[in-house]
Amino acid sequence: MGYRFTLADVAFLRSPAGAGALAACADLPLTGASRIADVAAARRIAGAEHAAAVLETVLLRRAAAVKLDGAREWLYTADALQQATPTPVAAHRAQRLAGRVVHDVTCSIGADLVALARTCGRCLGSDLDAVRLAMARYNLAAAGVAPALVRADALRPVSRDGVVVADPARRDAAGRRTWRPADFAPPLDALVAAYPGRDLVVKCAPGIDPSVVPWVDELELVSLDGQVREACLWRGSVATVSRRATVLRPDGTAWTVTDAEPDDIGVGEPGEWIVDPDGAVVRAGLVRHYGARHGLWQLDERIAYLTGDAPPPGVRAFRVLDFGGYSEKSLRDTLRRFDVGRVEILVRGLDVDPNALRRRLKPRGAGEASVVLTRVGRRPVAFLCRAERTPG
Repeated sequence: MGYRFTLADVAFLRSPAGAGALAACADLPLTGASRIADVAAARRIAGAEHAAAVLETVLLRRAAAVKLDGAREWLYTADALQQATPTPVAAHRAQRLAGRVVHDVTCSIGADLVALARTCGRCLGSDLDAVRLAMARYNLAAAGVAPALVRADALRPVSRDGVVVADPARRDAAGRRTWRPADFAPPLDALVAAYPGRDLVVKCAPGIDPSVVPWVDELELVSLDGQVREACLWRGSVATVSRRATVLRPDGTAWTVTDAEPDDIGVGEPGEWIVDPDGAVVRAGLVRHYGARHGLWQLDERIAYLTGDAPPPGVRAFRVLDFGGYSEKSLRDTLRRFDVGRVEILVRGLDVDPNALRRRLKPRGAGEASVVLTRVGRRPVAFLCRAERTPG
């Protein structure tokens, strides 16, 4: 859970003296081996009263650098940083709300609010935690935006119109992750009930069960750099389809597939390529829609792998070199025949642990390959492939 910041800590960190202390401590090693020396240096620079807050802030700023723009200028708590939306994801959501009046009712340290303030017509942020709200005020100023801020309970509305945006905490008092919406803070059902008739956007973990949120008009799964980051629940006029997958790429580009698109693809023999759709597409139940867009078909209607004679642009796909029925013996023989010593193993539809299988196979060749294990009907099948990044 990290250091517990106080309002006095935030006031010091926002002051010229605090800024100087943070700058002076920014290059400390902060390793296990240097801990005693680092603490002594921080006490000398910031004083015993503020040393812990300064060291924690330096550590959190370093951790935030891979997640948030402006990370080295902001203030954080450990829990708030862990829950903060990565900047590209927050910017995508804000773009969908461009020009709207928006109230972020769980604004925390302001990571989402910065993106919303840059895009939306008018913005209000609120939070019950006075420390996080004070940090948000500092972070928003550092980012060059100035939405209104107010201390308020998300379950007690302080705005009358506009889109409500929320990001309920999904950890209990001990810091353990919770998957039950009733255990969110605030509880998800109570949050929804507090804003009847209002457009609503709620960030949740990507594993949320759609059956527990029957009020949702659109379920959006968002991935960033190949990792599914969140499920976003849209209610009201902000929803445009029932299911959406949004894929954000490292180069800043993005693409989306929705259930409004055709899904008329067949099941057939393997083509020249195997395509493993992005996790957001799989979790959103849009594999067939994605396949139809790119002229692909399924190996098995219950398995998420797609196949075809040309892969989609800009993806990592698997060119089929050989395939046949799967057994460890036959796969070992295939690896030996193709002189494979380094092997990536992907599995869907079979009870196989890739790491344990790789140890048992003991490949010894000079080359490398990818193995895709799946089933077609009831038959286990192995594909020996070469992974390639397609242009585009």
